[in-house]
Amino acid sequence: RFPFMTQVGILGAGSWAIAVAVLLSDNGHRVNLWEFDSDAAQKLADLRQEPDKLPGIILPDEVGVTNNLAEAVSDADILVFAVPAQVVREVCRYLIETPFDSRVIVSLAKGIEVSSQKRVSEVIAEILDEEYSNRIVVVSGPSHAEEVARNIPTSVVAAGNADEAVVEIQQLLSTPTFRVYASSDLIGVELGGALKNIIALSAGILHGLELGDNTMGALLTRGLAEISRLGVKMGANPETFAGLSGLGDLVTTASSRHSRNRYVGERIGRGEKLNDILSSMTMVAEGVETTRAAVKLADRHGVEMPITEQVYRVLFKGKAPVTAISELMSRELKREVY
Repeated sequence: RFPFMTQVGILGAGSWAIAVAVLLSDNGHRVNLWEFDSDAAQKLADLRQEPDKLPGIILPDEVGVTNNLAEAVSDADILVFAVPAQVVREVCRYLIETPFDSRVIVSLAKGIEVSSQKRVSEVIAEILDEEYSNRIVVVSGPSHAEEVARNIPTSVVAAGNADEAVVEIQQLLSTPTFRVYASSDLIGVELGGALKNIIALSAGILHGLELGDNTMGALLTRGLAEISRLGVKMGANPETFAGLSGLGDLVTTASSRHSRNRYVGERIGRGEKLNDILSSMTMVAEGVETTRAAVKLADRHGVEMPITEQVYRVLFKGKAPVTAISELMSRELKREVY
């Protein structure tokens, strides 16, 4: 347990936010969840659960639920962003109009902003103030909310530019069933968590097409290779991508029934249209918009990402998945490591 009770404000009230709220409350901390939609906030406050997103998980009575941003953040020692990557900028703009003085800001988002191609920590620092650059910690790794909330053993990694902030979050979140490792590679941990969702989408497509284990093994391996290429070009430590936020999260997300990204890909592989799939979902598959951002990042940095490029064409250009796979398999032969 953390040596003293901490006040935590969580921005967002989806499945991951609820799972973290339960974890923190069980760890002895005071938690307030902020839900943007007033009706949804009232419903969650009354029911103490979100049956559509995290069925069977009950919020402890000690966890507050509010639609009032100031109420959620004004006394928060730690502020946690648990909203989709594409709305982080908007939430930050609300936040700068609200007095708060949090020691550390935590990002749980696993995506890249499409409009700027910035990592979530960069967006937060840009809007709030660059002084927060050393107070932002990213938490990533194989951590489906459905399992974390049920105390199924899970390991993640917390990364930031300041070791003191990272260690504080490591201690804050760690429980007998939720183990947190520390890292100083903010770029690598953040990119690994975001880019693996693209490969998870393509893994879902393979499932939908009912292709084999050989194909899946090749996809995950070569997918990790292109994630690493872009990450290293952007300043990440290559070893990070062999860790929890890279290989660990990639394998888990690509193979799990809980994965929204794999779910979307699977339906595409079965011939459904992206817009129809997304309109039927209550939760966000971060990999869809991150694919747009990753293609732009790869072009900007001159990095070859053939799987990501083909996923983009399947999602947004109407390309048939079988054609995309055929083109990937018939590319010019080359060395495995280059």
